[in-house]
Formats: sequence, structure tokens, C-alpha cells
Amino acid sequence: MKKLLLAGAVALFGLSNAQIAKGTAYISGQVGYSQEENNNNDTKVESFRIVPTAGYFVGTNLAVGLGVGYASDKVTKTTTGSIAGGSFVSETKGTQSAFVVAPFVRKYWTLADKLYIFGQLEVPMEFGQFKDEATTTTTLGSTTNTTSTSDKANYTSIGVNVKPGLDYFLNKNWSIEATIGEFGYNTSKLDVDGAKSVNNYKFGLNLSAVTFGVKYVFAK
Repeated sequence: MKKLLLAGAVALFGLSNAQIAKGTAYISGQVGYSQEENNNNDTKVESFRIVPTAGYFVGTNLAVGLGVGYASDKVTKTTTGSIAGGSFVSETKGTQSAFVVAPFVRKYWTLADKLYIFGQLEVPMEFGQFKDEATTTTTLGSTTNTTSTSDKANYTSIGVNVKPGLDYFLNKNWSIEATIGEFGYNTSKLDVDGAKSVNNYKFGLNLSAVTFGVKYVFAK
């Protein structure tokens, strides 16, 4: 029993000394592109996001940081059909693009010599634009006519999120992190007269949506 207690005390002492020092800095970020084509309804969805992130430890195991980048989502739908004496092809595009700013605070707790659990408080903000475009080409006999419409509106989005995760240091300069779920609130509103805000609440751990990332650490 004494040996067991001694081993536990040594392990606890070792964990308490595995700290990330004040003054340590790191860079990370998100880069992603996805595309989905649905041939049942001739719809294509494209998403692109790039948000470099930099963090700095203002205290032992306590970091502050900022992510700055760009995000874009586009949905394209093509519709074909026939009208009396002819045919038409219609294409609609809905695009959402935004400048992204996300300041955060992250607190680490030691689990093992190279393994940490963290909680991150983030305030993501987007300043962007919605744009809807439609083009219809009508063919009647030998006559072809094309009409186009376009509408756009700016929007602003702000949220408060808490993200739990794990961070494993491969060596003093590289680490792999994983975030599990997200708790938070987000509100967005179009910058047009009469627009009302859209509120989104997210609470829960989603084990099927774990995200992984790599960080480069400027170790002291």
C-alpha cells in the first residue's frame, strides 16, 4: 500500500510539473475545401475556409490568441424544362463570403507529460455578404433570350463559443490537437431595413464531429 501511494504521489508530482511556460508562442489554423454534387437535383455545394491562428502564453498553461481569415460557401442549382414551343435553362447561385476574426482565450490542464486537456473561450465574428444570382436562357424556335438578376446584402455575425479538446505534444515544436463538440451562441443579421436577427444555440459533445489540427510551437 505504501509503495502504491508513493507511486501515485510521484505520478501526481510529475503531472503537476509538466507545464507550458509563459512566453511560449504557437501558430496553427484552419484550411479546408469541400464540394458536393447532387445529380438528383443538379445542385452543387462548395465551401472554402482559411483561418490562420496565432497564440501566446501570457501565463503558465494560459494562452490568448487570434484567428483571422476568409470563409466562403456557394450553392449552385441548375434547372431545365420545356415551355410551349421551346425550352429553358435556369441557373441560380447563392454565395456567402466573409472576413473572419476570432479572438480567444485557452486554458490548459496537464493529463500526462505530453498530453493536455484544454478549454477554449472564443468570440468568432464574421463581416460578409450574401449574394443571389439567377440566369435564365429561353429558346423558342430559333430565338434565344437570356435574362439575369442579382441581389446582395451585407451581414454581420458574432458569437461566443466554448470548445473542449485534447493537445498532445509530439516533441517540443509540434503538437496534435483535437476539439470535441462546441457550446455556444451565435447571432447574425442582414444589414437591410427591416431585417431581424437569426440566433443559433449549440450545446453538446458530438463524438462524430471531432476535429483535428496541427500546431507549430515556438518552444522557449
